Amino acid sequence: MIRFENVSVTYDGHSEPTVQGVDFEVPEGELVLLVGPSGVGKSTILGAVGGLVPHFTGGTLRGRVTVAGRDTRTHKPRELADVVGTVGQDPLSHFVTDTVEDELAYGMESLGLAPQVMRRRVEETLDLLGLVDLRARPIATLSGGQQQRVAIGSVLTPHPSVLVLDEPTSALDPAAAEEVLAVLQRLVHDLGTTVLMAEHRLERVIQYADQVVVLPAAGAAPVLGTPAEMMAVSPVYPPVVDLGRLAGWSPLPMTVRDARRRAGELRARLSAAAEWGLSAPRGGAANQHSPAPLSELQEPPLESHRSCGQSCRSGGSRPTESGTPPARASAPTPAQPPCRWPFPRRQRTTAPEPAPTLAEIRTLSVRHPQTQALRDVTLTITPGETIALMGRNGAGKSTLLNTLVGLTAPSSGEVRVAGAHPHRTAPRTLIHHVGLVPQEPRDLLYTDTVAAECTAADTDAQAEPGTCRALVSALLPGIHDDTHPRDLSEGQRLTLALAVILTARPPLLLLDEPTRGLDYAAKNRLVTVLKELAAEGHAIVLATHDVELAAELAHRVVLLAEGEVIADGPAADVVVASPSFAPQVSKILAPQKWLTVTQVREALA
Repeated sequence: MIRFENVSVTYDGHSEPTVQGVDFEVPEGELVLLVGPSGVGKSTILGAVGGLVPHFTGGTLRGRVTVAGRDTRTHKPRELADVVGTVGQDPLSHFVTDTVEDELAYGMESLGLAPQVMRRRVEETLDLLGLVDLRARPIATLSGGQQQRVAIGSVLTPHPSVLVLDEPTSALDPAAAEEVLAVLQRLVHDLGTTVLMAEHRLERVIQYADQVVVLPAAGAAPVLGTPAEMMAVSPVYPPVVDLGRLAGWSPLPMTVRDARRRAGELRARLSAAAEWGLSAPRGGAANQHSPAPLSELQEPPLESHRSCGQSCRSGGSRPTESGTPPARASAPTPAQPPCRWPFPRRQRTTAPEPAPTLAEIRTLSVRHPQTQALRDVTLTITPGETIALMGRNGAGKSTLLNTLVGLTAPSSGEVRVAGAHPHRTAPRTLIHHVGLVPQEPRDLLYTDTVAAECTAADTDAQAEPGTCRALVSALLPGIHDDTHPRDLSEGQRLTLALAVILTARPPLLLLDEPTRGLDYAAKNRLVTVLKELAAEGHAIVLATHDVELAAELAHRVVLLAEGEVIADGPAADVVVASPSFAPQVSKILAPQKWLTVTQVREALA
């Protein structure tokens, strides 16, 4: 159905091909998974299937790509629309209408299908993807995960023969991801639909794949094989495979069920280690070294730069109405001790004091025009604490973060950050206390190059020149200074936005889906950086559907449902008790409370 014949793609302004030596075939009625580290060209390969590369992106495509016998070099995307349905990494760039139902119908209208056919397919898709209650909602009012489901539904309604999906579950909660993947599996098995998919969260999708294509590095030729064969050599792999490699299982398990059947001996070894006192399960990050309270840290004052939602980096900056970037103000910073990479160490006093509260939320409720986003939420956030906000799409996680940074005003109740009400505090003052990395990192990026963004961030934060650039290199090596932010992959763009916010090192750091688009190596580097920040007294609150990240990083997990807090406690207790939010290692080694492969590796060592 899809055939790549010695394909290479070189974009304008680049001397080397982004991908080369691409030569494989995707048979009809199979689901093929494309995996590899961030920035190796997965999106480029997917774009070539629908003709977006090179007709839309520009550049030079050598070799030949055919879909259902049509050569994409001579057929433009509109001439392939009846055969290929594509969903990119960014759902917002996909939408052309205002409401959910209209968006589902738009593709069919473009193909000239009969009204009665369109109505039936819209209803089927609403049911399949759990969108019935959202059918009349404006797309702009949906959560990121809900928008992703609408984008997937909009390409399902025309019934294409080929589906091309780039990170289709990145913004979905675990239950919604399972629903979407079950729909895709049904299309493959029952209707013979061909699916080519790129996904970093392999723990969700690897068991559904018929074949796996591994892109080991930028410019390297892809390798095709069965999931078990490819996971044995892939540079990226899910926790279940990592645990199988550690235990020496062969063939490697692809599912939790397979791993549980083999885990008896491993459980016994871990139980013996715990009995002998060599190690014991630890609740995520809860039992790590307790960081000093913020009152012990000599925090240098940060002067204003672009402020939350208006003119700063903490919540989304955009050019002014005149089209020029917001002005960047600066202030002197007290002398700091020598840098300890990637962050300068702040001085501590010797006298311990009770940990103060950085932020406090009391009986908070937020009402939007068509929905109650939050109901009577009460939380406190203290220095050094890492909190994971989890729950279904639309549960209120992003709204809660927005209230902490002043983007959303409470309908009732109270929110205080550093003693002030965020929505009533001048952005230039608020930036001293809190920073937000939003779901859409492009909202923070407005210069023409990575180097210019980093220079601007250093200036805003009065940091040593090169601080932001060092963070970018630490999180995701290989991003060039002269690259335009729009030319970065979704994961690379998020990394740049995160580095911009971290440059100012706010005492309270908020992250909305911070691992969206990141591979496992990049996620591990992110975890290292965030643990370093927490150890220095920063409080971190992240809204995430990534259960593996919560298990690795969070001291505390707060579960939201319909805008209400339904669970709040140590990570090990909350995630293990939830079938939906438990990490793979927890499911495999239950009833023992191991959460991550890192914990198991340390115990066996």
